[in-house]
Amino acid sequence: MPNYPAQPQPTPRVETALRRIVTQLPVPESLDILSRLERIEPVAMKGQPPIVWDRAEGYQVYDAWGNCWIDWSSGVLITNAGHAHPRVREAIHAEVDRKLLTTYCFANDSRLALLERLQGLLPAPLEKIFLLTTGSETVECAIKLCRTHGVKVGGPEKNVIVSFSNAFHGRTLGSQQAGGIPALKEWIVNYDPGFVQLPFPDGYRQKDTSFDGFEQGLREEGVDPSQVAGVILETYQGGDAAFAPVEYMQSLRRWCDEHQALLVCDEVQAGFGRTGKLWGFEHYSIVPDLTTWGKGISSSLPIAAVVGRKDVMDLHAPGSMTSTHSGNPVCCAAALASLEVILDEGLVENAARVGAQMHERLQALAAEQESIAAVMGKGLVAGVAMVDPETGEPDAELAADIVWRSLKKGVLMFSPVGKAGGTVKISPPLCLTAEAADESLDAFSEAVREAVAARRQQPAAV
Repeated sequence: MPNYPAQPQPTPRVETALRRIVTQLPVPESLDILSRLERIEPVAMKGQPPIVWDRAEGYQVYDAWGNCWIDWSSGVLITNAGHAHPRVREAIHAEVDRKLLTTYCFANDSRLALLERLQGLLPAPLEKIFLLTTGSETVECAIKLCRTHGVKVGGPEKNVIVSFSNAFHGRTLGSQQAGGIPALKEWIVNYDPGFVQLPFPDGYRQKDTSFDGFEQGLREEGVDPSQVAGVILETYQGGDAAFAPVEYMQSLRRWCDEHQALLVCDEVQAGFGRTGKLWGFEHYSIVPDLTTWGKGISSSLPIAAVVGRKDVMDLHAPGSMTSTHSGNPVCCAAALASLEVILDEGLVENAARVGAQMHERLQALAAEQESIAAVMGKGLVAGVAMVDPETGEPDAELAADIVWRSLKKGVLMFSPVGKAGGTVKISPPLCLTAEAADESLDAFSEAVREAVAARRQQPAAV
């Protein structure tokens, strides 16, 4: 876990049109809130920079003591349309004011409006949409559908779920077994043998990006293609923002068709314009059999979805694939408003345009700093992999120091992610302007240079 300061530190004043740091950090008056939360919540809730949010608007986050940050977190890739967009807030208020807060699976017109709008944006053969609450829940459902379909077309032996190393699919039991991060699975004693992980072809950690590697990996795991019910992967890997090669994904699409396996693209982080495309899988010129949505779907309230082919989505009988909060009308209203904002305000195109600007500058910074091993991502998501230049291993301490120094300069991020916590993740709201991108990149670049210089001055371990 990153070792952020627990007590207030002197912090240089920052005051621009977009950023404002006018107190010590952490703010002395915030310590009571932080300590009271720590007493009540599990330790698992710790690990983020000690900042207490008060409000957020657009691409800025404020505390109650006069500080303002350019947000590079989006609340962990949630607020694609921007924080507290007026149209999203109005939609929520309107739904609350008509006194319809929940319906279970009984019909409501807010759910219908959202589903019909989404369906109109889907490429064939994606047709049916099942609304849920969280990304993890959608992954669990996708696994269930893959295995149901596998048994139907190939018998009980066709139940293997293939996923990839370093993947993150959520924190429930099935989603963590599908995930490829060993530290998240150390407590699993009776591991489901029907989950198999193969190397993800990112070109960075896995140099072999050929599709031959996929087929060879299956052979090494002792898996016959006839046993594979589904292949699930993030459209980009959340930890590093790493994409697979286009040719690999197109070969994987053909392989799944040949072997009657379902291809699942986990879009919980990638969907709704984040990568400069409305759906991240568009970068590969393929369409999956199933896709999962969450996070940026509403820019606010908890809602998620599984989307897929009609024949797959209809495998389970009425009442056998439901969720208590499925299609919550308030969440549906927020999601529809957020979607319309993203489309009407050109935020997908903005993500592509401003994202290209950010990636160009990040690549230039990487060329300057040997502690940056790679910059990955597309659109307004980037992963900056920090390493020890001598060993090439992830440098979690350096990454956390960069996050903290950036925060003191008025650029807010969540804690480092990826392998060994060595990747600084950048994911601002899609309304980020070119001016805000440049200003925040200036501050971030200063933070990187300062952190690297401080790291070099540390005495060598004996």
